[in-house]
Amino acid sequence: MLSINATFIGQFIVLLVLLWFIYKVVVPMLAGPIEDRQRRIAQGLAAGEKGEQALTEARTSADAIIREARDRASQIIDHAQHRANELVEEAKGEASTEGARLVAAAHQQIELDTTRARESLRREVAGIAVGAASKLLGKEIDASKHADLLSQLATQI
Repeated sequence: MLSINATFIGQFIVLLVLLWFIYKVVVPMLAGPIEDRQRRIAQGLAAGEKGEQALTEARTSADAIIREARDRASQIIDHAQHRANELVEEAKGEASTEGARLVAAAHQQIELDTTRARESLRREVAGIAVGAASKLLGKEIDASKHADLLSQLATQI
């Protein structure tokens, strides 16, 4: 059986005083650093969440900027290709015009050379005909006196 005597009551009172002392002195000394540590951990977690949120926002912003830059680059490339095609078509048109002009000039030169050759040939044939006729007739034919006759002869040739 348990006997309650003065020793037991004394020990119980010392236990209560010790618990009161621990609660009033030791617990606050330990609770302060623990609360500070908990506060710093909470702040660190909050900062981490803010950092993650800022990182997400930065990624979203960077993606938007990259998308916009790609769109702008695409527009610039399309514009450059369009302009290059215009320049090529313009150059083709100019080359075609220049080619047609050169062909026309060549045709004119050919016609001029052909006309000159015909006239030269007519003169030579007329000279040969006059020479042959003078030999046949036995006298000299004067080109200035018989100009009409020579013109008709050249026209017939």
